[in-house]
Amino acid sequence: MSENTEFSRERQIEVYVSGMAGDKPHVPVDVGRLRDAARERMSPEAFAYIAGGAGTENTMQANRDSFNRYCIVPRMLRDVSQFTTSTQVLNTQLPSPFMLAPIGVLDMAHPDADTAVARAAADENIPMIFSSQASRSMEEMAGVMGQSPRWFQLYWSKMDDLVVSFVQRAEESGCEAIVVTLDTTMLGWRIRDLDLAYLPFLRGRGIAQYTSDPVFMQSLKEEAAAPAPARKITLQSIQGLLEMVSNHPGGMLDNLRSGEAIAAVQKFIATYSRSSLTWDNLSFLREHTQLPILLKGILHPDDACHAVDVGMDGVIVSNHGGRQVDGAIGAFDALPDVVSAVDNQIPVLMDSGIRTGADIFKAIAMGAKAVCLGRPYVYGLAAGGYDGVREVLRNFKADFELTMRLSGCRFVEEITRDHIKRIE
Repeated sequence: MSENTEFSRERQIEVYVSGMAGDKPHVPVDVGRLRDAARERMSPEAFAYIAGGAGTENTMQANRDSFNRYCIVPRMLRDVSQFTTSTQVLNTQLPSPFMLAPIGVLDMAHPDADTAVARAAADENIPMIFSSQASRSMEEMAGVMGQSPRWFQLYWSKMDDLVVSFVQRAEESGCEAIVVTLDTTMLGWRIRDLDLAYLPFLRGRGIAQYTSDPVFMQSLKEEAAAPAPARKITLQSIQGLLEMVSNHPGGMLDNLRSGEAIAAVQKFIATYSRSSLTWDNLSFLREHTQLPILLKGILHPDDACHAVDVGMDGVIVSNHGGRQVDGAIGAFDALPDVVSAVDNQIPVLMDSGIRTGADIFKAIAMGAKAVCLGRPYVYGLAAGGYDGVREVLRNFKADFELTMRLSGCRFVEEITRDHIKRIE
């Protein structure tokens, strides 16, 4: 049974022995202090975009509150000397029951952006879900991951041929599943970003999947760019223009002369997402890929049942980390009804609010097959680049292993609802 060495013990010894030589971890182990360390390294605009949520951020708080309403009930005198934290979701093998959630515009956290995260994920063999709003192309990310597992997250744009191109590129990049994000057909009311009047996409950030796509770039040649609206010329507007052209592929001077960078941003804004998307559109996606398709953003059990009815391969219970609907149900609170509704017909994953190995344990106990880790790895990226991400992943692996074994479980399948209890 023992696929794992005692990773948690090795991780702790690694930290403590390094401490004897005066070396502390690259990034804080505590997620709260990790967040603070990331904030010190990021611009106010970058931190607001990554850390913020919709409206008064009640949904972000609901995500944490929903976990805190449940306690783990450890069982004693269970032989856990032989164990494994490994599990499988669809055709993807996970060394621990978590993967990296898709998060866009990672160059706001660190210049190495998605490639640093992809390298760290590959080195720890943790599956990564590539974002549609990445700062690096999926081909570049796949190039540093070798044979390590990866999925692709799809934002369904207004251009169906672009959707097909994205999916084909994901297949060619070795992605093992397509994750369709449902809850971002329009941007949520994000007060932190609005107060700073900052949207990274207008500066050409987070659109690398588009500017590396042949269908998208061909559309720029076929359509005349709309004239840019008149704006007051200020130092800030000039800086914004320079940022836009520097983020576009090619040289800055060429991009200034051609106007292609401006056209790309305009085209992206015009086609980014489709608010008319319905269940009927999913058959189109099925026609264009043999990869498993999961729906991300499911919170209502009826939607989960519908996903089964239309032949989807999995669902991810998520409220987008509290970034879309203020006052929405906590993802962990939504999880049990969704699990019950699908009745083991398809795997259920969850994200939103995962901050510790104990959270992963609780989600598994409630019926999730695995979870998706979001902001913590971005904070690790901001605070320490590749090393920071890798340490965050190692800490989560160790924390989950300890929680599982100290609770009397030898493997993930032994974690059941009997191991958690709701408190009032």
